[in-house]
Amino acid sequence: MINNYDKIADYYDRLSRMVFFKSQVNAQINQLKYIPENSTVLIVGGGTGWILEELAKVHPAGLHIVYVEISAKMMALSKARNIGANTVEFVNMGIEDFSSSLSFDVISTPFLFDNFSERRAWMIFEKLDDLLKEKGHWLFVDFSLNGERGKWWKSVFLHVMYVFFKLIRIVEASELIDMEPYFKTANYGVIESRLYYGGFISALIYHKENKLA
Repeated sequence: MINNYDKIADYYDRLSRMVFFKSQVNAQINQLKYIPENSTVLIVGGGTGWILEELAKVHPAGLHIVYVEISAKMMALSKARNIGANTVEFVNMGIEDFSSSLSFDVISTPFLFDNFSERRAWMIFEKLDDLLKEKGHWLFVDFSLNGERGKWWKSVFLHVMYVFFKLIRIVEASELIDMEPYFKTANYGVIESRLYYGGFISALIYHKENKLA
């Protein structure tokens, strides 16, 4: 099963913090203030679920969260988290197979799209776009090669990461897809943009505008 982190679930958080310190964590925590009270939230690829505990600190109750994660081991770790009095639906499947009758106020995709080939990235983007309400927020965090500063080391770092994940056979992608054009085409605006880890990690809050006529 591709893009499934079962093999490294037990030590994924330790590994990410060893490499990126708290950059990946801080990039996601900073975005939580954009989640409104009593909203519906879709989290895709949340990993071990630590973000649920951080979210409960901001909103101890009132959220309806749908948590989609393909890794069964990651899901088991997520279910053990303290979610406060929020409602969480745990869905153990790939996002490409997910469907819902709900429309969401907020969608969060932390380090999701770096896993996919370009064809599947577009398919998943369209699916999530359909699930997000107009005027909703898309919390986007991922690696980035944009910008000239330090581009050489970022490219080398990213290549090493993909080689590692290919060796353990858990990721389908071989290169990073630039998602910015997807959001522009779908008429999203940016209300906050931050960079972490020397600009290698990009965190954006996208706002879904009315569809173009």
